[in-house]
Amino acid sequence: MSDAVGVIISKKQKFERTPDKRNHDFHEELFELEAAGELIVQRVTGDYVNVPTKYGRPKKIQKAGLWHHKSCGQCGHIPGYSTSIFWIMRKLGYDYNDPRDQTSCTAWNYYASATSNQAAQAAVALRNFAAAYETGYFPLIHCGTSFGHYKEVRAEILHQPELRAQVRKVLGKLGKEMVIPEEIVHYSEWLYAMKDEISAASVLDLSKVKVTVHPACHYYKLVEGDAIFDPEVYHGQRTAAVSGLVQTLGADLRSYSTFFDCCGFGFRHILVQRDFTRSFSTLRKIEVMKEEADPDVVLTHDTGCVTALDKSQFSTQAHERNVGVPVMSEAQFAALAMGAHPFKVCQLHWHSTNYRPLLEKMGIDWEAAWAEFQEDLKMLEKGDQQYLTWADVGV
Repeated sequence: MSDAVGVIISKKQKFERTPDKRNHDFHEELFELEAAGELIVQRVTGDYVNVPTKYGRPKKIQKAGLWHHKSCGQCGHIPGYSTSIFWIMRKLGYDYNDPRDQTSCTAWNYYASATSNQAAQAAVALRNFAAAYETGYFPLIHCGTSFGHYKEVRAEILHQPELRAQVRKVLGKLGKEMVIPEEIVHYSEWLYAMKDEISAASVLDLSKVKVTVHPACHYYKLVEGDAIFDPEVYHGQRTAAVSGLVQTLGADLRSYSTFFDCCGFGFRHILVQRDFTRSFSTLRKIEVMKEEADPDVVLTHDTGCVTALDKSQFSTQAHERNVGVPVMSEAQFAALAMGAHPFKVCQLHWHSTNYRPLLEKMGIDWEAAWAEFQEDLKMLEKGDQQYLTWADVGV
């Protein structure tokens, strides 16, 4: 047998074994390393919900006592994204921890530049996990990129003893333990797990609101076996993380042909080829949605996706393309459905594409809400903060 034929057979055998490897439960190695004293596993505690994942393994989603690993992009330019998540938790009566000692996951550098220090990347992840563990609250990841990146780090830690030794040395200098949570959980998974409670708390009729969903690549394409796939929502390869909540809220969920396409953000693209991002976001995603589904709103569940799909539309509107659909996270949409203020909590005035027709269709008087918001800002400028309550704002 020639070397070339041997390589072909080897690749074919490797491909045929892939499904079994993907279906493997990482918990076996995780708990073995804990038993050997290599690391600490932070367990899911209290009430939790089992959600279905791609290859059938149930995933535990803790309901309360969550430590919010915030997103740099959300906090920086989509503040209503994070504040909506906080507001929903308070509205449903679940306690949480909004930490002051969280760092960025640093995955932006990893994905945008293609350069990385493996031990440093892993140490940052485990430092944040250790910070959550020290509070007794379980980590909840806001950013899809952080979520996917941390799952890749988990796999590296589980299978590379040399890396574990390097990271342990770094954490030792920080006075931190080696901690990995039992599950790495994205906020949209929590919303999916809580969808019935969110729907029960909804105060709006959304049956006439047409919704399309963009699934975030870094949520369901990185370590895909750990993401939510629900046959009761979709059959096949579509993640149900956002769509399951939309259906439960009673909105009109619509499909389109480029569902699986990236939003165009791409990290590197948004930095050095922004024209590509803008054209891809609008022509491959928004314009196709408009022509095939005519949505009132596009919902997604990652920072870069909201940014690219919302902020890019101005460029193609200038060329009279068929775009012009508001974009927001499903957290903002769910908060609106539950009665959150569109500006104090959801902060839609930070969004670029016109959201006012959507609010009108949802039955929200945006003009009255805006006038109220402006009066509150005037009072705040005068130093009067007495009117601000936890029910009003999302911080």
